Amino acid sequence: MSTHLLDHFSTQLDQLKQQGNLRQFSANLQQDRYITINQQRMLNLASNDYLGLAADIQLREQFFDETLNAQRWMSSSSSRLLTGNFPEYEQLEASLSHAFHGRAALLFNSGYHMNIGILPALADSKTLILADKLVHASMIDGIRLSTAKYVRYRHNDLIHLTQLLEKYHEDAAIERIIVVTESIFSMDGDETDLAELVRIKKQFAKVMLYVDEAHAIGVRGERGLGCAEQYAVIDEIDLLVGTFGKAMASVGGYLICHPVIREYLINSMRPLIFSTAQPPICMAWTDFILRQVLQLDAKRQHLLQISRQLQQAVLSQGYDCPSSSHIVPVIIGESQKTVAQAKALQAAGFYIMPVRPPTVPQHSSRLRISLTASISAAEIDQLATLL
Repeated sequence: MSTHLLDHFSTQLDQLKQQGNLRQFSANLQQDRYITINQQRMLNLASNDYLGLAADIQLREQFFDETLNAQRWMSSSSSRLLTGNFPEYEQLEASLSHAFHGRAALLFNSGYHMNIGILPALADSKTLILADKLVHASMIDGIRLSTAKYVRYRHNDLIHLTQLLEKYHEDAAIERIIVVTESIFSMDGDETDLAELVRIKKQFAKVMLYVDEAHAIGVRGERGLGCAEQYAVIDEIDLLVGTFGKAMASVGGYLICHPVIREYLINSMRPLIFSTAQPPICMAWTDFILRQVLQLDAKRQHLLQISRQLQQAVLSQGYDCPSSSHIVPVIIGESQKTVAQAKALQAAGFYIMPVRPPTVPQHSSRLRISLTASISAAEIDQLATLL
């Protein structure tokens, strides 16, 4: 490739560096309670292993003790619609269906695959999508890949959402309206009022709810089935999705829905139809983890307690902190200042990463503190003192 073809990209990278927004892979990271980089040991406050299960060696040993060599398939070598529909997929979907009140379940390769596939499959030119302003990038990409018209409503502003529903619901050209939101938002750590959202939905016959529980599955609800369980609305959310790659210590995504929707997606969702399925051993591991998670309410209660402790500490230091969850942002604003503060905290033994545009809006760069159940109240106190 000639040099002049690379000049444009080099210039863009230089601009990112000057703005403090250049991203790079970190070397030698391990998914554990502590992280060691360049011989420096730091408490891991950047992990999505919210229940500490991914770092639990005993759990892994137990799983492999219970899993025969003949069942350790490391590749499906096919899509599920060809030769890749192993019993492990059927078992995990059955377990999910049983946990979620008998509703149908469907598995996906990742949360990203899920969000870029479901919406384009279900939403056509006669569909309107109303999406929260701060939904995840994967949902935005899914919306853009669809042929639906879409409108963004102000973040967590259900009054604004209701106004939009009243405006568009009687439009004869619109056959269905899909409201898209997260239950716990990944950057602010705040929540949607799911009970109120369901109440609003029931007023409009054309409305379907699409709720992503990526950051709630495992950590909310008596059995860890997410905010939908916590607020007793599992049966009222048409498209209840989540990921196994965070608190569930595995990989992949899932959908809880009506059996008709499940069958329709199997016949129309391109990322599902045209992707090699996940290794069966990953699905067996997820099923194993699901059984553990249903019993871990004590871990969920501890995570809730330290989350509240940190939220109060951040607010007491004068920072803006919208969080009501285990994701606790310290919003600083300017990118280079945020990077400098992250480095200072890392030097003090706390591995906290800066989050900058375009992941968050301009002038809202932040330290994103991601708590797990393996962190102690004493460690939160130490961090609060440094803040």
